[in-house]
Amino acid sequence: MKKGTRTTLIVIGVIALVFIFFAFFTETEIRIEVNTNSKEATPEYSTEGTTYFKSELAGQDLPFSDAALVGNTLYISGKGGVLPGTRTVPEDPKEEARLLMEDFKTTLERLEMTMDDLVYVTVYCTDLSLYSDFNEVYRSYFSKDFPPRAFVGSRPLLFGLRFEMQGIAVKDL
Repeated sequence: MKKGTRTTLIVIGVIALVFIFFAFFTETEIRIEVNTNSKEATPEYSTEGTTYFKSELAGQDLPFSDAALVGNTLYISGKGGVLPGTRTVPEDPKEEARLLMEDFKTTLERLEMTMDDLVYVTVYCTDLSLYSDFNEVYRSYFSKDFPPRAFVGSRPLLFGLRFEMQGIAVKDL
């Protein structure tokens, strides 16, 4: 191979590496922030217009984000009502429902949203006879109309939960 050809290939290779390096690091922004309005430190990261939030309540060892914000729409992962600092489910189904709703409320407040910003909710329940108990607690968390909701009977849930809830909220701009 001629000396000029080898130099040209090296220059092209270096340019390609610089381009790949630049493209990768300009498309993805990683940041760690602490939300001082929250009880817990909240690591978060953004990539391509989506911001992901991880809750200390959910546990850093679990392979999913607590919520994802895309534009003004927040997608909230399934949450259960466990005793703070544990994965222990309270004996009383109403207390479990209250803890679940408080966790949802906290997630929304981290983004300056309220329960009234929810536009859709899905509740999974292992015992449909608890429908009234859940609704008694659920009602107390809304000041406006209730969002559309599905209440789905399910097989056993993780950690022995009776209820798990996920939702979508939209923040008014």
